[in-house]
Amino acid sequence: MKNMLASRPVLWFLFLFNLAVAAAAPFVVDGSQGVLTAVGMGVVSLGAGVSLLKGRR
Repeated sequence: MKNMLASRPVLWFLFLFNLAVAAAAPFVVDGSQGVLTAVGMGVVSLGAGVSLLKGRR
């Protein structure tokens, strides 16, 4: 499972999908739930992005 999650296509999917959800969540979900959803998905997206940058070497 760890090898699958560390593959480049999966990391790209996690990065782009979570970034899109983080950008749309405050407009789709009202109140603090939308903000917290955006923050949580943003953290996952940043983690995938950092993993992509680390894997470039």
